[in-house]
Amino acid sequence: MFNSEETNAFQRKLVATLEYQTPRGPAWRLGPLEWVRSLCFHVRLVWVYVGAWKIIRKGNFDLAAYANRSWKALSVAEACGGRFEVSGLAHLAATPGPVVIIANHMSSLETVALSVLIMPFKDVAFVVKESLRTHFIFGPIMRAVKHIAVGRSNPREDLKIVLTRGEELLRQGVSVVIFPQATRSAEFDIEGFNTLGVKLAARAGVPVIPLALKTDFMANGVWIKDMGFVHPERTIHFTFGAPLTVVANGREEHAAVVKFIATHVLGWGGTVKGKVPS
Repeated sequence: MFNSEETNAFQRKLVATLEYQTPRGPAWRLGPLEWVRSLCFHVRLVWVYVGAWKIIRKGNFDLAAYANRSWKALSVAEACGGRFEVSGLAHLAATPGPVVIIANHMSSLETVALSVLIMPFKDVAFVVKESLRTHFIFGPIMRAVKHIAVGRSNPREDLKIVLTRGEELLRQGVSVVIFPQATRSAEFDIEGFNTLGVKLAARAGVPVIPLALKTDFMANGVWIKDMGFVHPERTIHFTFGAPLTVVANGREEHAAVVKFIATHVLGWGGTVKGKVPS
């Protein structure tokens, strides 16, 4: 069984404080040039994935190893100047049973860093693109953990997959994280934010927890989307909201999730496209 006392200590701190802020202190010096800083960040992040591949080959990639790799990714961002501000974990701790976590999607940073923040409170699986299963970096890791893969080319088929597989996982006590956007974007597009998460929660009879995030510290790349420039001046935000019980068609709950995310993104200096629900 994999074990990391550093990761365990980090998760115990989350449980005790129900929040997290990156400690103040000197970051690893990456040099003055933006491309140098970004290259150093991505090289170190790739080594986190390489470490995961080695554990997978040995057959030891359990939940502890999964949490450790997520913590390592978070630590790389901090070492390269990133500052995390995490709040609302009390809502995860106080909500019994599995939930559907609905979030906006800015970069791949949340995909790798969120696990270690959620796992002290809930077992977790992500809804991801089918292409990630064969991705040269993420593929081996995705195939080793619980997830729901969708193609993003046939909305009706994606709906069927998420509702069927998502309900199975939720019945097993596994919470599901879903990003109801067509693609990652620094701008929160309200019109492009679908109701799939609310529909899954209604079908499985579990609460929804909204998650507002701002992870444009790691910008999307121009040529390689997963390898954009890093911006240490941009704080990394994760804020979980109070649980919502989905009733009727879930329209009001979806609007509440959208309002929660939009309000926080705007408050953090981000941009929102579309009308924020009143």
